[in-house]
Amino acid sequence: MYLIGDIGNTETKICLFNNKKKLLNKKIFNTNNLKKKNIKKNLRLINLHHKKIDKILFSSVVPNVFKNIKRFIKQNFRKETKELKQVNLNKIIKVDVNMKQVGSDRLANALSVINGKDNFIILDFGTATTFDVVLKNRYKGGIIAPGVNLSLQTLVEKAKLIPHTKLTKIKNIVGKNTQSAVRSGFYWGYQGLIENIINLIKRKNKTNFKIIFTGGLSHLYKDVLKNKIKVDRDLTIKGLLRMIDLI
Repeated sequence: MYLIGDIGNTETKICLFNNKKKLLNKKIFNTNNLKKKNIKKNLRLINLHHKKIDKILFSSVVPNVFKNIKRFIKQNFRKETKELKQVNLNKIIKVDVNMKQVGSDRLANALSVINGKDNFIILDFGTATTFDVVLKNRYKGGIIAPGVNLSLQTLVEKAKLIPHTKLTKIKNIVGKNTQSAVRSGFYWGYQGLIENIINLIKRKNKTNFKIIFTGGLSHLYKDVLKNKIKVDRDLTIKGLLRMIDLI
């Protein structure tokens, strides 16, 4: 069996697959809950099948949480946990940037789509909004913009008269009250940011791209852009699973 995990700033996904790469179990945790004192209680997924797990691979942008999980697995199950950047990625993808400056989740996203012939723009709606560019078999780099929910939360916290607002699709541009005005600003503002960055990437590279969205808010923007979009919420996990045979 294979244990695959993606540790993000906000949430952590941990999945269990059989040796035919069929998903057996999937858990999503608040990353803040995976601290040393309560990690055993939260990682019940590992307890179910730990004796049958052959390989363990994670991506992580939160080093202390990855360290806690790695230590827990080693102490309790005598298993070694690999992080994606410890794997020889050159067998699948050529990385044209400093590996230390790219989150392993973004590399996993690229690994999940690369096929040696198509070009991709991958947009991940996470704590940050990231754009990553893949040209055939090469990861070229990307763009990091403020995350939608993080920006919205910061505005609500700093501006006392703005009420708690959940981002949803909105047809009207001009809001009739504070909440609808905020919702319009964030929804259509980010729509413009996304459309503009995608067009700039296309113009710079003078080529066509397949565009893939992943992350929590990806469904909100699928149908409001001029470009054809594919949404895959499990892109990072699929990229990690693709690399499991190399460890």
